[in-house]
Amino acid sequence: MPKAATAVRTGRALPVAQKCAVAGAAALSAAAIAVPTAVAGGGQTTVADAAPAAPVKVSSQPVKDVQTKVTDRLASTGVKVQDIQARQQAATQQKAAEVQRKAQAAAQQKAAERKAGQSAVNRSAQRLEVRPVADGAKKYANNLDGWIRESLDIMRKHNIPGSYDGIYRNIMRESSGNPKAINNWDINARNGVPSKGLLQVIPPTFKAYHVPGTSWDIYDPVANITAACNYAAHRYGSMDNVNSAY
Repeated sequence: MPKAATAVRTGRALPVAQKCAVAGAAALSAAAIAVPTAVAGGGQTTVADAAPAAPVKVSSQPVKDVQTKVTDRLASTGVKVQDIQARQQAATQQKAAEVQRKAQAAAQQKAAERKAGQSAVNRSAQRLEVRPVADGAKKYANNLDGWIRESLDIMRKHNIPGSYDGIYRNIMRESSGNPKAINNWDINARNGVPSKGLLQVIPPTFKAYHVPGTSWDIYDPVANITAACNYAAHRYGSMDNVNSAY
């Protein structure tokens, strides 16, 4: 009899249970790779041909939060800008009001000075006394008319040009005829040298252009007129050429 065939072992034989497990795993893997499914028309498809998964929903809440924060910051910045503008406007209005107040106060003071000067002129015109002069000298009325005429006589002796009308016009503009007038509000006053007298002369100018033979009192009407006319002659040619503050 021929010898029975014998199995050649190349390794340890797996137990029956393990063989079954390996076979089952292989079958499941194959099924996962391609499971045929029936489709209309008798065809087949696999899992790979199935419909794509539904899209993942992403919350927009973080974006909304960022937008809200940016909006809040912009709103806060807008409020700050408006606040700064309001403060600047208030400061400008306050400054304008202060300037207007000072201008009104200056105008009121000027009006009061002119009123006082006019009263002095009126009283002076009513007086009949004569301005004290040296014996034998020409006598002048102690009023605005007499002061101007005496000043003109002195000016002629010193070759200082000027006319009655020119002197009178400037006196009425500067002091309204008040020999004691003083300006306490303009730039000269703020610098410590207020304008004084009939033609509103500052002390340094009065001293520099004082005319010999007149008083050194800046409020003396004749001394004030002649010094002012002497200054105007050197700077403008004559008091007649002066039509505003000088």
